Amino acid sequence: MALRLSGFGRFPSRISKVKCLRLLSSQQLPPNEPFTNFEDPIVRERLNEALARVNGQVEDIPIVIGGQEFRTNDVKYQVSPYDHQKKVAKYHYADKALIEKAIENSLSNRERWEKMPFSQRGPIFMRAAELMATKYRYDMLATTMVGQAKTPIQADIDAVAESIDFLKFNHHYARDIYEGPALHQPKTVMNHVEYRGLEGFIAAISPFNFTAIGVNLAGSPAMGGNVVLWKPSDTAMLSGWLVYKILRESGLPDGIIQFVPCDGPLFGDVITNSPDLAGISFTGSSKTFKNIWKSVGNGIENYKTFPRLVGECGGKNLHFIHESADVDTVVNGTILSSFEFGGQKCSACSRLYVPDTLWPQIKEKLVNIMGQLKLGNPEEYSTYLSAVIDERSFDKISSYIDYARNSPQEEIVAGGKCDKSVGYFVEPTLIETKDPNSKLLNEEIFGPVLTAFVYPASEYKEYMKLASTTSPYGLTGSIFAKNRNVIEDACEIFKQSAGNFYINDKSTGSVVGQQPFGGARASGTNDKAGMNTYMLKWLSPRSIKESLVHINNWRYPCMDS
Repeated sequence: MALRLSGFGRFPSRISKVKCLRLLSSQQLPPNEPFTNFEDPIVRERLNEALARVNGQVEDIPIVIGGQEFRTNDVKYQVSPYDHQKKVAKYHYADKALIEKAIENSLSNRERWEKMPFSQRGPIFMRAAELMATKYRYDMLATTMVGQAKTPIQADIDAVAESIDFLKFNHHYARDIYEGPALHQPKTVMNHVEYRGLEGFIAAISPFNFTAIGVNLAGSPAMGGNVVLWKPSDTAMLSGWLVYKILRESGLPDGIIQFVPCDGPLFGDVITNSPDLAGISFTGSSKTFKNIWKSVGNGIENYKTFPRLVGECGGKNLHFIHESADVDTVVNGTILSSFEFGGQKCSACSRLYVPDTLWPQIKEKLVNIMGQLKLGNPEEYSTYLSAVIDERSFDKISSYIDYARNSPQEEIVAGGKCDKSVGYFVEPTLIETKDPNSKLLNEEIFGPVLTAFVYPASEYKEYMKLASTTSPYGLTGSIFAKNRNVIEDACEIFKQSAGNFYINDKSTGSVVGQQPFGGARASGTNDKAGMNTYMLKWLSPRSIKESLVHINNWRYPCMDS
């Protein structure tokens, strides 16, 4: 089984393959997609060719409704984050009328799609996975690298491996559900359960930071027989468009997934005002998801059904270090988790709790490695991290660094430089705070900024409890310790504050089929993408009983006594 190295991420799993099989499926799971070998000169040559194609044009991306392309006068451009003068895609915003048209067209295709047997529907998505692995592998890499400033390794983990894994594993899980366990069959009846698509349409709202999330948010409901309106992120339009074209080439009928670039608030207003809204699949900020939830609540009397809401939001993820921890594991794991892809992962480590007995050597080692991390063009293999996604993100991240620079409670230990003259570059930054309730330990920054708090080693349990309540989020977290009692304490104390919990490993590392991903609290609905139960969110079971005997009496036996 392939080992994953980061991301919604990848790193060697601590759960055996056999145990994974028992946990997640009654049948043999598919293998995870192998990584691309970038040491191979032929691979590099093919990637360079794909990069040249992407860099050499501005992709014209339409709205697609029912297979028909629409272009409006509301034109936007996606620029490359590491060279914001370079336009990589021209796209068109749908207006209210077009969004409503997409809903109408979806509903007209829903019944036909839902009736299609999974034996015909499922292979479409397996074909898409095959195309991503072969014909479009380098295009998937190049569009994600240029449009989202991911290095080759990070793009491979995401756009290739994770995208393919979602399609293959979700197909496997769906097939398991449809085949299902047998129900009890008394001699007088026949029982079975059928799985329907939801009654209405699904809205899929995907983020910029993982191409694979768009694949999952739009693809999973469609695989379950639903019709989908997909609103891709403005800053991942290029890779999203490629995914959409691959799905269509794989045989996805027109009108099943509508490709609808548009203004976020407008999209939210239109979908939540439709009585046919059946569900929302969302990844993004907690604030936006709360607004969506409020809108759905306000319109609850108007819907034909209760819409299903699936949200994966932010995180303020921690590494908690005990004095029994292996220092090199702590340092290397923290570098990986905090600074890969510029910390733009909802699972990235952004707060570090370190005992005073270990801080001097951990601090020294972190600073030493941070000085070696190359910040630059993601197309160069020596680059560790590149620009953050856009100017708004840059300004937000730099404002936190400025706060630390001017606060008597904080000290910038390493990094801190920000420059947006050419691209949106933020140096990997390490901050030490003396305030355990600092906003740097509480608020999501979503950038390459790590804040450390040094606690008295003998009071580790008290500071675990504090750390578990400091942030409103509950996504990922890690404990680094050799002492088993400490590990057990951490597992219990962080039970509600980390939906994905790691022991002596970094807080990024979930793998489809190995560590299902998601958190609660302000981090979302914890529906666990990459697990068999996720597919159940987009299916509506119907129990059917057929009686084999006549009903020839209405009286209870006791009435005749």
